[in-house]
Amino acid sequence: MKLEIRNVTKKFKDKIAVNNFSMELQSGECVGLIGPNGAGKSTLIKVIVDMINQNAGEVMLNGKKISKMKREIGYLPQYPEFFNWMTTKEMLMFMGQLSGMKKVELINSIPKILAKVGLEREENLKVGTFSGGMKQRLGIAQALMHKPSLIVMDEPVSALDPIGRREVLNLIQEIKKETTILLSTHILGDAEEICERFVMIKNGCKIEDTTIAELLNRNNNNQLKLEISMVNQNWIEDVKKLPYVKSVEVIGNKIKVKVENIDKNKDMLLKDALEKGVDIVKFEIHHDTLEEIFIKWVIEK
Repeated sequence: MKLEIRNVTKKFKDKIAVNNFSMELQSGECVGLIGPNGAGKSTLIKVIVDMINQNAGEVMLNGKKISKMKREIGYLPQYPEFFNWMTTKEMLMFMGQLSGMKKVELINSIPKILAKVGLEREENLKVGTFSGGMKQRLGIAQALMHKPSLIVMDEPVSALDPIGRREVLNLIQEIKKETTILLSTHILGDAEEICERFVMIKNGCKIEDTTIAELLNRNNNNQLKLEISMVNQNWIEDVKKLPYVKSVEVIGNKIKVKVENIDKNKDMLLKDALEKGVDIVKFEIHHDTLEEIFIKWVIEK
């Protein structure tokens, strides 16, 4: 499976929602499309799943135009809508038939997909009685039912309470083991938990495409983070005088030390602390969080 987005532009009157956007998604990846509200995420998602037409560029799946490959795509909108008077089984039967699945095939597959999303006991309940998290799981069920090679999710947990969010995040963790996923979100903690790769969009333009490991390594800023016992406060003044230390930030008994070279200086700083009998509670390389990096991107780029 290979998704190719090539130089896609989408305009609404005089507003450019997506601007010359390109990216690729390979089989087995779970990629987060992240950006602030209004960045163009939902518009791009709708172009990818062929709900709206772009003004320029193309979207290809396995070398074919996306309009000819809809059977290979499962889509979960931000706010999935169902007929509240239908039961869970009736809803999936209806949506499966809309997707071109045969009735016999649906009768066999619906119990399996409900078990996968944790709704097997709700098969005969009216959808109108469902919580937000249950509706989101039902939305994932309908997206998975025809066994697509790509699942596209638009803000899958942004409208849920903490319990519903946790249920859906756990479910996404499971299905990503067997399905390629592209999801948009502005909730950075969720993206960091689920995705290995991030594509950042701002004002309709792609401004970053990287893995979480590379991103964090690039933003370590040669900083070490220490936590020491309160009795060792005098050592902090010694640290400030070390020739390889560029700056020291102290909050209580937690210290951020910026050094010239993280690889060389981390061992030197640790050795100095141990020689002076400092009681070290924690010693680690400090990385900016994804949220801190995200804020820098939004402000600076």
